[in-house]
This record gives sequence, structure tokens and C-alpha cells, in this order.
Amino acid sequence: MDTFFNFSEEYLQYLKLLAREYPTKQATFTELINLMAILHLPKGTEHFMSDLHGEYDAFAHILNNCSGVIREKVQAIYGATLSKADQSNLCTLIYYPKEKLARIQRGHSNTVQWYKTTLTQLIDLTRFLSSKYTRSKVRKAIPDGFVFIIDELIHAQPDEDNNRMVYHAKVLDSIIETGSADDFICALAALIKRLAVDRLHIVGDIFDRGAHADRIMDKLMRYHSLDIQWGNHDILWMGAAAGSEACIATVLRNNIKYNNLEILEGGYGISLRPLALYAHDTYKRGEKMSPLMKAISVLLFKVEGQTILRHPEYDMQDRLLLDKVNLKDGTIQIEGKEYKLNTNDFPTIDPEHPYELNAEEQKIMDDLVYSFRNGERLQKHIGFLYTSGSMYRLFNDNLLFHGDIPLDADGNFQKVNCGGHTYQGRAYLDYADRTARRAFNTGERNSLDFMYFLWCNKMSPVSGRVMKTFERTYIDDKSTWKEPEDLYNVFKKDEKVCRMILHEFGLYSDRSHIINGHTPVKVSQGESPVRANGKLLVIDGGFSKPYQKTTGIAGYTLIFNSHGLRIKSHHAFTSVENVLDENADIDSETEMVEVEPERVMVEDTDDGKTISTNIRDLNALLYAYRSGLIQEKLPKK
Repeated sequence: MDTFFNFSEEYLQYLKLLAREYPTKQATFTELINLMAILHLPKGTEHFMSDLHGEYDAFAHILNNCSGVIREKVQAIYGATLSKADQSNLCTLIYYPKEKLARIQRGHSNTVQWYKTTLTQLIDLTRFLSSKYTRSKVRKAIPDGFVFIIDELIHAQPDEDNNRMVYHAKVLDSIIETGSADDFICALAALIKRLAVDRLHIVGDIFDRGAHADRIMDKLMRYHSLDIQWGNHDILWMGAAAGSEACIATVLRNNIKYNNLEILEGGYGISLRPLALYAHDTYKRGEKMSPLMKAISVLLFKVEGQTILRHPEYDMQDRLLLDKVNLKDGTIQIEGKEYKLNTNDFPTIDPEHPYELNAEEQKIMDDLVYSFRNGERLQKHIGFLYTSGSMYRLFNDNLLFHGDIPLDADGNFQKVNCGGHTYQGRAYLDYADRTARRAFNTGERNSLDFMYFLWCNKMSPVSGRVMKTFERTYIDDKSTWKEPEDLYNVFKKDEKVCRMILHEFGLYSDRSHIINGHTPVKVSQGESPVRANGKLLVIDGGFSKPYQKTTGIAGYTLIFNSHGLRIKSHHAFTSVENVLDENADIDSETEMVEVEPERVMVEDTDDGKTISTNIRDLNALLYAYRSGLIQEKLPKK
């Protein structure tokens, strides 16, 4: 003991600072007892989701039903005593308490007995879910204004004369008599959902395709505990908000293509009127492609070309196609083969300087850059992506990243040339993370260009693709659309390669996994989200409606609780109205991925490591008090 507590001067100074928070032996060992007990609680439940792609209604419902966990808990408690219909009613009330209460009131079903029964059921469910947390943590999770009463109700225990239970019954009567029952139901519903999921991980691609990524961002900003791993579509919007012209043009083109103009104009106040008027006056109508799509596509390929020409190290010269267009006959030569274009309407391209913007295009682009960099709501959302997100995350022995890690033909880490230096493996992802932050914080030109590199380069850790955007826009021959298969996508099925990647990030536990999104799992074609003998999990299940025909499902949630890993595949969401009127929940199927031989406790988690360090320091402080190295500061009598 004396050897262990042979303090250095620096550590003794640290203990003196710690003594300000725990000024007495009693305060110190009280916290020690608390922390040592916490280590032996089951770990909190983590949920992992990816590739939300603006599908707000489905995402919000899955947050409300906690990926089906609420229904499971209701069945566990009331499966033998409540009918299926009554269980569904209770679940819907938890998912959408205000809306469901309004319907119950219109039907005059909100009797005193209904309130008593419902409050009792919600309290029982809350008590059940709170059992693996400390009372202090539960108390902190209770909505403001309800802490004392809810804390009392969920910790009611029968006593010898039943006085305590009578007291709690009177509390419920008072809640109903004072007209506070609806507020308590809403508070309990919020607490139940909060306790069901301890941590949410979003493994990339919140933006694009669906119409309401902005509403998803609003919801995530209010969520109690989460982290985000940036996807290529998130990076694209981050680059746009930082001022990258190529990213801005791509954001506009994507949303014009998917007819999602509302998020730009209504969600973020970015006016497309100047671009639309310019397109109307400049490009022909009546062709397959609209004037607006023609205008934004030419803008994109011009500013993309400028970016590529500034950076030969990006190795994207094959994407310089605008200068290959034969403006006379509307054809293009690609790899020695001639293809017919679906339009020859290119009035703004100067054959001598094909990648230069004309004066009107430059004015439009300058105004768009200003709008993206100064839009208050957009900047708020993107700022949150930066503060809560990263290129990758290590959490409880798992490695989370959206896309891939560049590999060579032998399955080893590929060296990538960035700014005159080469990086590979974890160092490359760290470089990408730093540069993405520099782009937003400084607007430095090379960093802005790198955001576009991250969006669409074959060596990008969030993309890993050669995007054939030009071919898909102008050439109807689909043989030109095929994108080369990424080597990570080939090797990620190999357990040895996955273990090599995990080791690169310092993860050697048998419990460690790589968790990706980005690549939709073709469930309808027999693909599984579980790869490499369970070392890699791909959780892009098709939240995005355009992908649901490919995947055959409508999204995944990966759930990691104290018993192990399981993955839930969700069916398509109908509507909130259908849930409220018919109690029509999202159907989900569960697949066990990994069952832990022993229950995972807090001491086995990242939080547990931090708590163990705190316990060591508090033990040292207690020794310092007892040996006289530090004097207690007893309260004055």
C-alpha cells in the first residue's frame, strides 16, 4: 500500500485539486462506495443506426418506439395480463403521448379509472427499465418539474403496514384530481424512452435523398446521448456549409434530382430563384433534362474540374470530361469509345476554357457560397455535426466508421498522398478528420477542396467510389455508369483483414467489431449484414425509400446491451396517423448476432475504465487524508 501511494509531487497537486470536490474522508468514501457499486450494474443499451437519408417520419418513429424495445418490455411485463390490443394502445401512448391523449379525450375514454390504470402501468414500466441504473442517474433523466414525485412513485416498496403504498395511491389520486395526469403521462413516456436507450450512434449519412434531414438534425440536437460518424453525404453538406463551390453545386444537384427543394428553400433559406431564372433564360426546354438540371450540372462539372485541376495528386483526371464533349455533334470520347449524349444544349461552355464560369454563373455561385456560409439554421446544424461527430469512433471495444479504409490489392492499408505527405490506416482517418475541421473553421482553399475529395474520391474513407455522375447525367448507355468495386468492399468479408483493421485502432478484444453503413445490404438477394465471421456489421438496411426495393427492408437498428448484440430489420413505415388511429407499429424482425457468455457490466465498458481510474484516485485521496498528507476541510459547526 505504501509503495502504491508513493506520490509524485505532480500527483499530490492533482489530489489537492480533487480534495476541493471531496473535502472530507466521508465525502471521499461515500463517492467511492457509489462508484464501486456502479461498476457492477449492467451496461447501458446502445443503439446503432445509419443512412437515414432525410427519412424523418420513419426515423422519428423508430426513436419513439426505441427500435421495438418498448413493445418488448410491455410484453415482458403485461404479456399475461393485457390483451394484444391493450398492449398496443399502451405502446402508442408511450410513442406519441400528446397526440394519443388528444384522441382518447375526443373519444371520452379518459375516465378516472383509465388514468389510474394507465399511470400505474407506466410507473411499473419505468421501474422495470430503471432497474439497471443508479437512482441518481434516473433522477437526472426525469423531466424537469416531475423529479420528486416520479422518483417517489417508481421506488415505492410495500411495508409492514402498507402505509407507503397507501401514500403512493393518494399521490396518484392527487395527480388526477388536480388535472395533472396528462402532463405526468407525457413525462413518464419521455422517461421510459430515455431509459430504454442509453446511447445512440448514427453511423453516417443523415442528409440527401429524403426531404427532411433538417428535422432529423433538430431531433438529434435534443437527444440525450449520441455520437455521429460522418458519412459521405454529411461530408458533402459540411463542405457546402464551409464554402466549397463543388460541394455546394453537388448538394443542389442532388436535391434537384430527388425533387427535395423544400430542404434548401424552406429548411435552410437558400433561394434557388436566381439559378432557376438563369436556367429558364439560358437552356432549352422540352428535352429529357430540365433547364434547371442542365444549369446546375454544367455549374457542377465546371467547379469540379477546377478542383481537380488544382490537385493532380487526387488522381481524378479521368473525371475531367467537360472538355471531351464534341459540341458540334453532341458526342463524347471515353476510353477510346464514342458515346452519344442525351443533350447537346451547352450554351455556356467555352471550348477554349471549358471549366471557366461565365459572369452570370460566377455571380450565382458567389451568392450561393454566401448563403451556405451564412445560413443561421444550416450553420447551427453543421456545427453540431462537427461537435458531436467525427470520422470514426471507438466505443466499448467497437470501431465505428461510415464507409471504408483504403486497402491495396493484397488487403493491406493503402498509402494515400495528401498535401505532399502519405498516410495510411488510422493516421489517414485522423488526417481526414483534422482537415475537415480546418475547412469549416478557416475556409482555407486546400481544405475546402479536400471536402470534395472526401465526397467522391476512390481513396476517400467515407466514399471509396469513382462516382460516374457525368455519365449518369449525360449518357443513356448504362454500361458507362458502372463504378469499380472498392477493395475494402472486397476484403471486408475477410476476418483476417477485419482483425488487422481493429488492431490498427488498438482493439484486440474478442468482443470487438467494425460497424459500417454506406453500402445497402441486399437482404432480398440473400445478403446478410453480418460479415467476416461476425467481426464486421453493415447496418445500411435502406431507410432511404429509393433503396428499399434493393434491400427488401426499410432500415436496421443494431442493439448492444448487457446480454449481447442483436440486429433488428424494420419494415416500411406508413404514417403517424396510421399509428395513432390503428396502433400500427413498424414491424421488425430480430436476429441475434452475438450472445455474451457472461452479462456485460459497467466495469467492462469505456465508462467503467474511467470510473476505475476515478476509484484509484479517490483511494489515493483517502490515503492522503488518513496519512496527513492532505488536511480535511470539515464543515463549520
